[in-house]
Amino acid sequence: MGLNRVFLLGNLGADPELRYTGSQMPVCTLNVATGEKRKSPEGEWVDHTEWHSVVVWGKQAENCSQYLAKGRQVFVEGRIQTKKWQDQEGRDRYKTEVIASNIQFVGGRGEAPANQGFSRNIEKQSPGFGDVDFGGSPTASSSKEMHSVSFDDDDIPF
Repeated sequence: MGLNRVFLLGNLGADPELRYTGSQMPVCTLNVATGEKRKSPEGEWVDHTEWHSVVVWGKQAENCSQYLAKGRQVFVEGRIQTKKWQDQEGRDRYKTEVIASNIQFVGGRGEAPANQGFSRNIEKQSPGFGDVDFGGSPTASSSKEMHSVSFDDDDIPF
């Protein structure tokens, strides 16, 4: 038995890409950037950006496409999945993605990513998880107010 759970807080590097499968199931791809400071070999602190491919399914995919845009900050909860295939030359190729089960929209529509005017929570919505629940309407607040993300003890893997 193992645990495969991912939490990301980052900004979209591009507008969401919405597509539909052959059976008309919506699927949306998000490119999420996270950042950290690392020490260079010279001993200086430098910024490092990591890019994550996030896949969202169902009604949640349509909502992401409608409400998110490049630069918007999101909190993503999901699991890691790696796909393997062979290219035209017969070489093995891999792609690692985060399959989202919960996304929170951070900041208001059209606002700068640092301005966290409201948060909208979309409950689990992968194939077979039921209907979307927005968990209420957006709440107005000061742009200086920080929104905290809470986790249950069961969510912490140690």
